[in-house]
Amino acid sequence: MSNPFEAIWNVLKTSIDNVDETKSPLHVIEVGDCWKYIAMVEEFIRYEEVGLNTTTDDEVREMLVDAVKLCEEQVKQLSKFMKEEGIPLPDVTSSKPNSKSKEIPLGVKLTDDELTNGMAFKLVNCMKSCAKAQADAIRNDVGIMWFQFYTQWVTYGATLKTLMRKRGWIKVPPYYYPPGNPE
Repeated sequence: MSNPFEAIWNVLKTSIDNVDETKSPLHVIEVGDCWKYIAMVEEFIRYEEVGLNTTTDDEVREMLVDAVKLCEEQVKQLSKFMKEEGIPLPDVTSSKPNSKSKEIPLGVKLTDDELTNGMAFKLVNCMKSCAKAQADAIRNDVGIMWFQFYTQWVTYGATLKTLMRKRGWIKVPPYYYPPGNPE
């Protein structure tokens, strides 16, 4: 079994050795992964915009702003890649207009607890999609792009989880005590 550094070195070596060769075309699963991911991240941006319109909490607002920036950077990078590869971009919903939190009725707007848990749920789905797409990738440039997106989500997720724990918003499944284990 090779170590992670050896695996990274092999990817870099393969990329360097094949510099003069033309890139192979993307296979159908790589294309599908790109298309689904960009549609999902665009939808995540709409959720974050809703959150920015409803929250009054400065820390939650900061997390939402950071998530929007991260999503927009990934959409920009992936859109450019897809255009270069000839992959059509999916239709996405348009941006949400700005509104004032105080004007939204309480029964309609999401609480900060609901917002952060929704963000955590969407983050997990993005991470799973990146991991799947990275595993599906044949071309090294595609695999590296997915790995980059995944590590960005891991970094963001660590900060989000810290905020959620601090506020008592994190959802913890019931603890498991194996039979015969002292309590």
